[in-house]
Amino acid sequence: MKHATASALDRLEPLLEQLRALPGMKERSRGVFYRKSKAFLHFHEDPKGLFADLRDAAGKDFDRFDVTAATGETALVAAARTRLLE
Repeated sequence: MKHATASALDRLEPLLEQLRALPGMKERSRGVFYRKSKAFLHFHEDPKGLFADLRDAAGKDFDRFDVTAATGETALVAAARTRLLE
């Protein structure tokens, strides 16, 4: 699965705006967010759709979210918000 291209990120811009508003993470390059010095959230695309990898609560691995539809976007924002508070 390849990292999201600029055109894929264009489709996710409203989601990216929501994520940028969350405190505690920094967007180092478009669509790639860090928490402190560690990668926290980034996006991929493949023929099945658009996906986000979010660092898990333990900080050791990533959980994948299908953000092709609005329900996945909502779940991602909620999970990111929760994990930033941990």
